[in-house]
Amino acid sequence: MATDTTYPALIKRILLEYTQYKPVYGDIETTVSFDDEHANYALLQSGWDGDDYLHGAIVHIRLIDGKIWIQYDGTEEGVATDLLEAGVPKAHIVLGFRHPSERKYSGLAVA
Repeated sequence: MATDTTYPALIKRILLEYTQYKPVYGDIETTVSFDDEHANYALLQSGWDGDDYLHGAIVHIRLIDGKIWIQYDGTEEGVATDLLEAGVPKAHIVLGFRHPSERKYSGLAVA
């Protein structure tokens, strides 16, 4: 089971796994950005899809007060699923991209 002291390593492992998947469209590169000092972790994509240049975060996670705050999640299954499967308690995962009044319906932490 994961503990708050192992969260940075767990988040990095999960995000690095996502870099193995290539988008089905365009010439898109998937990379990660890890900032342990500020507890920010991101999965990024950039590249060309035909004449369009794409760039953006697919996942953004922050550690705040011992909890994993998912600030943005553009994956199909949801990175929260990966965290739960790795043993992170529901009470330690916050869907930061959901309005505070809606978080109580997720079954995860509200803040």
